[in-house]
Amino acid sequence: MKKPLIGITPNYNANTKEYQIHEDYANAVLHAGGIPVLLFPETGFPDYVDAIILSGGGDIDPLLFGEEPILQNGEISPLRDHYELELCKQALQTPLPILGICRGMQILNIAAGGTIYQDILAQTGSILKHSQQAPRAYGTHTISVDTNSLLYQLWQEPQIVVNSVHHQAVCRLGAGFFMAAKSKDGLTDAIKQRHKDFVLGVQWHPEVMPTMEQNAIFGRLVEAAISYRATRKDG
Repeated sequence: MKKPLIGITPNYNANTKEYQIHEDYANAVLHAGGIPVLLFPETGFPDYVDAIILSGGGDIDPLLFGEEPILQNGEISPLRDHYELELCKQALQTPLPILGICRGMQILNIAAGGTIYQDILAQTGSILKHSQQAPRAYGTHTISVDTNSLLYQLWQEPQIVVNSVHHQAVCRLGAGFFMAAKSKDGLTDAIKQRHKDFVLGVQWHPEVMPTMEQNAIFGRLVEAAISYRATRKDG
């Protein structure tokens, strides 16, 4: 059986004109049995991939979800923002499996018509530390998992500890999504699209956490990619 192709969106540095991706994304896909490939703007919809990972990165242009930027909003990448939003909107019209990680979850939510907090502290007043000062592979806060969610199916645990390296978060949920996990301050830590096999967003970085639970996310993504490919005419 041919291994499924998992497309990953890289970061883009406009100053150096470089695409960048951390090796942990590729390693997580390889470990799960998939083949990672990079997705670039201006190449059209990648109908050759069997799943998509929207990777982490910088902040998102608030104008794209109907808001003006506040002082705490950080550096944005217009090229990346516009490409990923269009890619995601098109992908949501198909059964293509999608995994959004950190920024990628926020892009997924915005593509579905939702919004995000530009800065957690400024806009929610939460004092929970969401931008940890610890090794990225180390979990620093607890999330509660919806028992009807895909994550609970994978883990069979109502609570788990995850890493946290973000200052923005999902605010209003996009159409068709529900909160699959939340942190102790009530902020959304995972979203799942209803009625689809695998359209999942997680606010933490599972690719850097070497645990059975986090590996299970990528294992399930690869399984969904294999199933998706089997339904395609060229599968």
